[in-house]
Amino acid sequence: MAGPAQRDFFCYRFSIMTAMSAYEVKSEARGAHWIAWITRGGSAKPEQSVVVVGATQAEAEASARQWADSQP
Repeated sequence: MAGPAQRDFFCYRFSIMTAMSAYEVKSEARGAHWIAWITRGGSAKPEQSVVVVGATQAEAEASARQWADSQP
């Protein structure tokens, strides 16, 4: 569906290895900001339904990594 409401979204994936398991950081642009979330175990859904917001891609991904590192 093309038109004024059409948006381009970008998803970047990075793997994070922790002592317990591997995490993936996913992010995408949402209007004037970025969102990021952590997945693990091949799931596409955010771990514990947590999505973080940042002004930049780097900020959102850093916050998502920080959240992942704080999880048991």
